[in-house]
Amino acid sequence: MPEDQATQKAGCAGLGARDAARPGILRVHENDHVAVALGDLDAGETVTVGAVSVTLTTDVPKGHKIALYDIPVGQAVLKFGFVIGRATQAIAAGEHIHSHNLATALSGVEDYTYEPVPMAKPAVPTGQFLGYRRGDGKVGIRNEIWILCTVGCVARTSERLARLASERFKGRIDGVHALTHPLGCSQLGDDLDHTRKLIAALAMHPNAGGVLIVGLGCENNQLSALLKEIDRPADRLKYFAAQMVEDETETGLEALEELVAIIEKDQREPCDLSDLAIGVKCGGSDGFSGLTANPLVGRVADRVAFAGGQAIMTEIPEIFGAERILMGRAKNEAVFEGVVSVVNDFKQYFLDHNQPVFENPSPGNKAGGITTLEEKSLGAVQKGGTSPLNEVLRYGERADEKGLSLLEAPGNDAVSSTALTAAGAVIVLFTTGRGTPLGFPAPTLKIASNSALAQKKPHWIDFDAGQVLNDGLDATTDSLMDLILRTASGQPSCNETNDEREIAIWKNGVTL
Repeated sequence: MPEDQATQKAGCAGLGARDAARPGILRVHENDHVAVALGDLDAGETVTVGAVSVTLTTDVPKGHKIALYDIPVGQAVLKFGFVIGRATQAIAAGEHIHSHNLATALSGVEDYTYEPVPMAKPAVPTGQFLGYRRGDGKVGIRNEIWILCTVGCVARTSERLARLASERFKGRIDGVHALTHPLGCSQLGDDLDHTRKLIAALAMHPNAGGVLIVGLGCENNQLSALLKEIDRPADRLKYFAAQMVEDETETGLEALEELVAIIEKDQREPCDLSDLAIGVKCGGSDGFSGLTANPLVGRVADRVAFAGGQAIMTEIPEIFGAERILMGRAKNEAVFEGVVSVVNDFKQYFLDHNQPVFENPSPGNKAGGITTLEEKSLGAVQKGGTSPLNEVLRYGERADEKGLSLLEAPGNDAVSSTALTAAGAVIVLFTTGRGTPLGFPAPTLKIASNSALAQKKPHWIDFDAGQVLNDGLDATTDSLMDLILRTASGQPSCNETNDEREIAIWKNGVTL
């Protein structure tokens, strides 16, 4: 049995060895103590991976882990070539490994050392799509009008305007959408600043050819302060406070008519892969997410980053246990310190609220085979590929650097995906093993980690990453990249077809 490798620094291997004669299990990394069941397996079955064969002592559900060796109590257990926790009891070869015999090794805030890893310099990938080039140099993939509200009190007003405008201006632009939220009133300090910064960033998004901001008048999130943070051509930004006008519906529709008259003249033009900005996200993960969908999206992130585009990843609590992988890829010590800061700040955020830093995975994650936060993080971090980390962004900030960026935001699907959009992602690649209908302002491609989900929910799922197990990562990456470029050129995603567009703002302060 391999010795304890708690300090191993090798990179995650992604899809690993799979025995052709017995396709029931998969071992991700050659040093792993565990293999993953590719289907439901029964006690008494003998399974083989490489030179290792074990007889199952218990039933093992699909996506769950099997011990390949006897593991003594207290020993670190490896998956992806890294520690995913420690055995809480002696585990026999062939036994099911999960919450009953494996626990996290994470605790609190940690000290880190800058130890850069040599980075390869691959050939520059190519690709083209038809996008909308904006005046600030950014490229959008939709030509929409977004209606944003300063406060939840005018959320329904904004939705009514979007509904009426969609009927009145149908076919002239790509759409009119209200992106509403319940905040903006009774917020103080940093909490109010977060709300204002997030809305301002959305107002500058390249998928919005025009923006209408609806205020109330008496809210803490004052329209005048918000407008100071928005850099957008005056003819593409309209706004009013509902308390200050006689008829807010009439005023809003007049403003929307002016915006439509301007942006309907915008035309798609050929754009290179270097013009694309993607966000990467996982939600409802299962035991296959780290084997198929996440490494697949990592391959796409590398292509975009190495082409000179932007790839943005987030979910800071879901890199706990895998943060050193990203730290080793920081382009310089300043970026490294930025990673340390967002990671330890987030851990302290939990501790300040008397919560453990490892209060994850979710019940759905556990049902799908993920046991500890380290295991979830090592699978999740693969969405960032292997390219250098060039930038660390605080919540509500927009990505400036080309290549890979790390964005501060929680793991919550809606909050983190909204933050990715606000940071400039024009399309979100959302991997999932359990499925969700949720979508966001930017087209949100749902990428199933397993084929069963893709077949069950074709109206939710845009791409089946389960085919990685049969076709391999290279061919499947080509297929996903083709879908991304077609979506960037105008093909609707499932969330757009279903009109699933939501935003959520991180609320972490005092309410009056």
